[in-house]
Amino acid sequence: MTAAPKVSGYVTDVYVRDNQSVKAGDPLVKLDVRQYQVSLQNSQASVDARRADIARTQADIAQQRANLEQAQAQAQVSSINLKHASEEYARYAPLAATGAETHERIADLKNTRDQAQATLAANNASIAAARAQINSSTAQLQQAQAQLEAAQASAAQSQLDLDNTVVRSTLDGRVGDRTVRVGQYVQPGTRLLTVVPVQDIYLVANFKETQVGRMRVGQPVTLHVDALPDRALHGTVDSFSPGTGSQFALLPPDNATGNFTKIVQRVPVRIHVDTDDETRRVLLPGLSVDVDVDTRDDGQHHG
Repeated sequence: MTAAPKVSGYVTDVYVRDNQSVKAGDPLVKLDVRQYQVSLQNSQASVDARRADIARTQADIAQQRANLEQAQAQAQVSSINLKHASEEYARYAPLAATGAETHERIADLKNTRDQAQATLAANNASIAAARAQINSSTAQLQQAQAQLEAAQASAAQSQLDLDNTVVRSTLDGRVGDRTVRVGQYVQPGTRLLTVVPVQDIYLVANFKETQVGRMRVGQPVTLHVDALPDRALHGTVDSFSPGTGSQFALLPPDNATGNFTKIVQRVPVRIHVDTDDETRRVLLPGLSVDVDVDTRDDGQHHG
């Protein structure tokens, strides 16, 4: 596993030495956290501000709804008053022609009716205005809620960036090829060191294409390692490469008609190794290994 940062910054701490054993989750390297702490504080402040906007807008909507209810109640009273004033005017207006009622009395009744009409119209206008304010505030509330979600996402990203200033091991293994140094400026993806796994050990054997025809997944394998001259290791065939080694080369061969020389190809075969603590200590990447596959076993009981 190549240990690389997900954020950029100056290295402030290196927690491991060359060849040191580490566990999954152990810290390996730490970057300067100050800019990421500031970014997180700004994001959290933005979240608080958006929450305050939402609370204020909700309070405005509550007040506007109260104003709407008040305007509706006033309009109901005004409607009753207008009905009464209109009935009074309609009752007494004909009497003025016969002299049974004075013109001043009729004028007062008409004025009362007109005032009731104006009051009702004003109440209806207040109702419309209150509804418009509620609609506007509701839209503002939706906008504020969207802004809160964006601010929360930004805060989550800032927290993630801060957490990523500590580069951790993703597996149990041993540290190798450590190139990182305190004070070094690194970018995302910069290789800092390598953690070589020590639990699930496997090797890749490159067999001739004439040898793999009878091989099957699960067949037993005997291994002879130069580092363990007096001991034979055992394993099983795990999987076969989907192509020969040459097909995955940087420049694959172009075997066009008229430009073909037959060369026996090699097929990478992955072999799982049965290991114990001593074997894991000795087996290192890059060692030379002789591999014998027992093709008499069809491998079915290993599958």
